Amino acid sequence: MTAFEEFGVLPELSSAVEEMGWLLPTDVQAEAIPLILGGGDVLMAAETGSGKTGAFCLPVLQIVHETLTAFGKGKSSSKTTAKSAKRGKVAMNSYDRGDAMAIDPEGLLCQSREQQSWHGCRSTVGVSSVGKYYYEASVSDEGLCRVGWSTMKATLDLGTDKESFGYGGTGKKSFGRQFDSYGEPYGMNDTIGCCLNLDEGVMKYLKNGKDLGDAFVIPKNLQSSAFFAAVVLKNAEMKFNFGGEAFKFPLPPGYTAFSRIPKEQQAVSGTATAAAVSKPAPNAPQAIIIEPSRELAEQTYDNIQKFKKHLKSSVPRDVLVIGGVSVQQQLDKLFSGVDIVCATPGRLEDFISTEKLLLSQVRFFILDEADGLLAAGYKDMIMRLHRQIPKVTADGQRLQMIVCSATLHSFEVKNLANTIMHFPTWVDLKGEDSIPETVHHVVCKIDPTSDTSWQNARRHVQTDGIHAKDNLRPGTNTPETLSEAVKLLKADYVVKALRTHKMDQALIFCRTKVDCDNLENYIKQLGGKSDEFSCVCLHGDRKPHERKANLEAFKVRGYIVFNPCTDVAGTCIDVQGIPFVVNVTLPPPDEKANYLHRIERVGRAERMGLAISLVSAVPEKVWYHGCPSRGKSCNNSRLTSQGGCAIWYNEPQYLADIEEHLLMSISQIPASMEVAHDEFDGKVTYGQKRQEMAPKYKGHVEFLAPMVAELAAMEQQAQTSFLNLQYGKPFVRS
Repeated sequence: MTAFEEFGVLPELSSAVEEMGWLLPTDVQAEAIPLILGGGDVLMAAETGSGKTGAFCLPVLQIVHETLTAFGKGKSSSKTTAKSAKRGKVAMNSYDRGDAMAIDPEGLLCQSREQQSWHGCRSTVGVSSVGKYYYEASVSDEGLCRVGWSTMKATLDLGTDKESFGYGGTGKKSFGRQFDSYGEPYGMNDTIGCCLNLDEGVMKYLKNGKDLGDAFVIPKNLQSSAFFAAVVLKNAEMKFNFGGEAFKFPLPPGYTAFSRIPKEQQAVSGTATAAAVSKPAPNAPQAIIIEPSRELAEQTYDNIQKFKKHLKSSVPRDVLVIGGVSVQQQLDKLFSGVDIVCATPGRLEDFISTEKLLLSQVRFFILDEADGLLAAGYKDMIMRLHRQIPKVTADGQRLQMIVCSATLHSFEVKNLANTIMHFPTWVDLKGEDSIPETVHHVVCKIDPTSDTSWQNARRHVQTDGIHAKDNLRPGTNTPETLSEAVKLLKADYVVKALRTHKMDQALIFCRTKVDCDNLENYIKQLGGKSDEFSCVCLHGDRKPHERKANLEAFKVRGYIVFNPCTDVAGTCIDVQGIPFVVNVTLPPPDEKANYLHRIERVGRAERMGLAISLVSAVPEKVWYHGCPSRGKSCNNSRLTSQGGCAIWYNEPQYLADIEEHLLMSISQIPASMEVAHDEFDGKVTYGQKRQEMAPKYKGHVEFLAPMVAELAAMEQQAQTSFLNLQYGKPFVRS
C-alpha cells in the first residue's frame, strides 16, 4: 500500500502521483484529502507549491469517478429516497431542496424563512409521456411563492431557466427568466391548482378553483422529459396536496390526481430511476473549480490530466474554460459531456448566463486562491453562482465547498466562508500572516535628495508620464521633480539589485501594467547592449498566447531571467525554487497582505529566497484611474480630489503599516544592495534547499556544545546535592 492509499486515495490515483515524484503526501494533502473524501467542507491555507492543488483535485477526482461508476451500475446513494420510490409516494423531496428549505416529515408542508433569497424543492416522483395531472398548493403563511413544474435538469430556482415553469404570487408566470403577467396575484389562504397536460403539451393554473387559462406550451425539446411538482419560496410557507386527501376544489375535467401516476410513467427524483428517465444534461458538470487567472486554471487542468492517467473506466471528463481561446472548442467539449470544469470567472459566467453550462448537477464548488478572486472583485459573481447551485444534489448528496487561500485570516475570506460554507474544517498550515523562515526580506530606501544620479538617468529611462505636463527642473526639488526622480532611480536600483546578487531568475513586482512595460523595455535595452539580461513581461494586457509563452519561458531557469508582473498576474506563477523577488513599489494599506503574497513567491519547497523592496523616501505621484476607460488614453494627471486620476503615494507610511501588520521591523540595506547575513547562517545560496546548507550550521553547534555540557554537569550536581540532603548521606548512583 502506498502512502497516499493510507489516506484513502485510490490505487490508480496513487500510482499517478508517485510517477510525478510525490512519494509522500505533503502536510496540506495529509490534512485535507481525508476531510474531503469524508464529505466535509474544507478551508485550507498553504503556500503555493505546497501541494494544495493535489489536496483538492485528488479527492474530487476520486469521488466523481466513484459516482460515475455507481451510476453505470445503477446504484443509488440515497436509501431513504429509494424506499420512497418503491412505495411510489408523492411528496416534496427533502434530498432535492435548497439549504434554507424546511419540509415536514410527511413531505407536504414546505417553509423557507430566508428573507433575502429564494429556496426551492421538487417532488419525489415525476411523470412523463402522456396524461393530465393535477395537484394543489395552498399559501399557509405570508411571503413570496412560485409554484409549478420542473424537469430534473432545472435549478431549484423555479421559472428562471428553460427547464422549469412557475406561477408566482405577484400574478406573473415565468420561464427562462422571462416574467409575464398571467391570471391574478395570490397570497395567504389562497389555493393554486397546478395542471400538467402531457397529451396536448400545455400547462395551466387555477386560483381557488377559477381556471386562469393556458400558461405555457411545453417546448418540443422538453416533451419527452419527466416533470416534477416544484416550488420556490422567499420567507413563505405552502402546503401541498397531491391527492392523498380530498382536494379543496373540484378536479378539472379529464385530470387525474398527481399521486395516481401509473407506475410505467413514473420518474423518481433522487435515484437511479430518475437518472434513467431524465438523464443529466452533458453540459451539467459535477465539479467546478474557479481560478483567478488563465495560467493557474491551466496548471490545475494539467494536474488533473496527470492524476487520472491510470483510471481505466468511468474516467471523469474535464474541460478548461478560460478566455482568450476558442469558444467553439470549449463548447464542443462541454456538449460532448463534462464532469469537471476548471475555469476563470469571466468565461465561466458567460457560459452559465447563456445556459451553455448548467449548474443542476454540481456537487463540488471549489474556489482556488480565494483571496485573489475577492481582490479582483469576483465576490458578487461567486455569491450569484452559489445561489444557483442546488445545495442537495439529485442523488441526495450535499454540495461540498472547498476554499483555498493564501491566508484564512483576512476579513474578506472569513466573511465569504461564513456566508457560503457549511461548518467548514480549517486546514491552516500558515496561521496568521507570518514570513516563512526560508524568506530573507529587506527594504532599500531611495532618497532622490541624497542620490542625484537620477539626473543622468532621464536620458534612457521611460516613466509613466504622470509628470509630462509638469515643469520639472532638477535644481528645484519640488514634490513633482522628486517624484519623477524616484521613478528614474527605481529602474536603476532594480538593475543594481540584479547585478549585485547575480540574479539568475527573479520576479519583479510593479504597481501597474505601464510600469511593467517600461521596466521590461529598460532591462531589454541593457541586455541588448551587453547580452547580460533577458526579460519578459506578464500582465493582463498581454495576449493569452504571449502570456503563456512568457510564463513557460520563465519556468526554464536561466533562459528568461526576469519577469516584471503585477500582483494579479503574479499569483499565476507556480515555479518552485524562484530565488529572488524585487518589489519596485510597496502595496497600499488596503492591500498590505499582498506584500506577504509577493515575497512568498520565493522561499517555497524549503528553498531559500531573497526579497528586496524599494521604498521611496519622498511622496511619489502615481496613476489611480477611476475613469470609464480605466486608464486607456487617459492623461488626466490631476488628483482624484480634483476630478483627476492621480494620487500621492506615501511609501514610508505603507512600510510602517506592513511592519505593524506583520508585528516586526524589516531590515534595511544600503544603496549598494549588499545584504548582511545572519551570524550563524553563513552566506546562503538563494534558490537552494535548506538541507543543502546543513554543514554551514556546524560552527553554531560547536559553539553551543560546551555550554550545553556545562549546564548538564550543573544539573547533575544540583540533583545529587538534593538527594544527599534528603537521605542524610552521600548518594551513590547505581
